[in-house]
Amino acid sequence: MKKLTLYTDGASRGNPGDAGIGIVIIDEEGNIVKEISDYIGQTTNNIAEYKALITGLKEALELECEEVNVFTDSELMVKQIQGEYQVKNEGLKPLYKEVFELIKEFKKFSICHVRREMNKRADELANEGIDLALSEDEIEVDF
Repeated sequence: MKKLTLYTDGASRGNPGDAGIGIVIIDEEGNIVKEISDYIGQTTNNIAEYKALITGLKEALELECEEVNVFTDSELMVKQIQGEYQVKNEGLKPLYKEVFELIKEFKKFSICHVRREMNKRADELANEGIDLALSEDEIEVDF
């Protein structure tokens, strides 16, 4: 696949709290190629956003993508990647570096901030990842 569009989202319940990632991968014809929903443990919302992007970029490389357009509702992450904001948080610095290592693998890369309602499916997937993990933690007690 030459060109893909990614919608990515990270969510946490509490900051830090239980966190999940959601990614929607779309081909040039507008078809959904893959959806990813995963629980990533206890972390902050910003780390979850970066982990969603990293997972999406790795998946795009697995699909032999050369050009990738990313849409996310994390304005902070977009502005950091575009160089408008510095990455001051120590926990984000290694993730930021990893993103740039992955970006080098593509012929073309773009990232845009979108409003949350434009990123709805990725948000749903991120929350499903959390919900699934939390439901597995429930313990049945017989009385």
